[in-house]
Amino acid sequence: MQFAMLGSGVVPGVPSLDELRALKPLQQPEWPAGDALEQVIGELRTLPPLVFAGECDDLRDKIGAVARGEAFLLQGGDCAETFAGVTAENIRAKLRVLLQMSVVLQYAASVPVVKVGRIAGQYAKPRSSGSETRDGVTLPAYRGDAVNGLEFTEASRIPDPQRLRGVYNAAAATLNLTRAFTTGGYADLHQVHAWNTDFVRSSPVGQRYEQLAGEIERALAFMRACGATSDEFRTVDFYASHEALILEYEHALTRIDSRTEQPYDVSAHMLWVGERTRQLDGAHVEFLATLSNPLGVKVGPTTEPDYIRALIDKLNPKGEEGRLTFITRMGAGKIREGLPPLLEAVRDHGSPVAWVCDPMHGNTYETPNGYKTRNFDDVITEVEGFFDAHEQIGTWPGGLHIELTGDDVTECLGGGEDLVAEDLVNRYETACDPRLNRHQSLELAFLVAERLRAARA
Repeated sequence: MQFAMLGSGVVPGVPSLDELRALKPLQQPEWPAGDALEQVIGELRTLPPLVFAGECDDLRDKIGAVARGEAFLLQGGDCAETFAGVTAENIRAKLRVLLQMSVVLQYAASVPVVKVGRIAGQYAKPRSSGSETRDGVTLPAYRGDAVNGLEFTEASRIPDPQRLRGVYNAAAATLNLTRAFTTGGYADLHQVHAWNTDFVRSSPVGQRYEQLAGEIERALAFMRACGATSDEFRTVDFYASHEALILEYEHALTRIDSRTEQPYDVSAHMLWVGERTRQLDGAHVEFLATLSNPLGVKVGPTTEPDYIRALIDKLNPKGEEGRLTFITRMGAGKIREGLPPLLEAVRDHGSPVAWVCDPMHGNTYETPNGYKTRNFDDVITEVEGFFDAHEQIGTWPGGLHIELTGDDVTECLGGGEDLVAEDLVNRYETACDPRLNRHQSLELAFLVAERLRAARA
């Protein structure tokens, strides 16, 4: 597979950066004046792809099965990746919890699980305010390691175009190790017990996982005794995704695939546009509409049926299966009212769309001791509302999109560990929004598996 190297920045069929900038894209950094940004963009245009078009097509086919009600999509990872987090242990821990969750979902609900990470590119974050004030000092907001530093100093918060080169390097290292893990034996289904060796088996969710792992092991032993073996048990297909926020980076990594002569953003297999940047006439939607990658759109409680139909017409005018996924982020108290009209609108429109629940972003609040957090009960309530809405309309609840970590952090309240606000001081490590820890993630997987089994029935 080959890609055209587009050092000139002209990508056939894709708006130029100048054309996108003329649309006044939102949530973009205020880069310093000078030639540094254009130099970095020019360098990125010449670098090899991080993913391949054929892999993007494979993911699109799998999401097509999700849209048809034949598979379930599990998408998860950090709220905001950091350069410091590109370590073997950190990558392995995130992959491990996603593998464990997918095993729970796939075995308990008897449904194929499409595994997609918020990984190898989630280095930029939209912010509700462009500035942050602490103790009377106001500085630019932290917009992710792609833009500036988390440290609250004037030097750290200045947007630095050189960081875009750092994003590429960090993403390349992350994808390289992820591919090694998923094809080199770590993701072997015979390792279901090994994924749990350093987990707290004495916890209820750990014990429940061990029981399920034992059942899987016995099933595999039975198949071996029958002479049935398959390489599909030894490797997994794992895909990378992130929010396509910084247009200079995404545009610089857009290539023309020599097989199809179509443009692909080779920074990730799947890209999504956020709640703050999904304007129909905005630069982000205009850019994504020209790509051949699978696309996602975050959908909040203010979304109207007419608007969502217009988004379909803009982003998937040919009605391709697997092309478009709507990721709902309604909030626990709004999903039962807000989601059904959208499901009806899309169903009546007739275009194949996959529906995925993000139960995290609509349930964030700040505790009295100053920590941004989410309550696990709210997460569960929104997931239940997502399944209830699909049951009501007769559509398929296609997936789950969550911010998680493989570490035992204390960032979200509740769950089997019954974390309270006072516990947040112990291991609050996120660079931006609070994530589910490993216990909470696995607990959520078991709860979702029960609803998924019922939906399948």
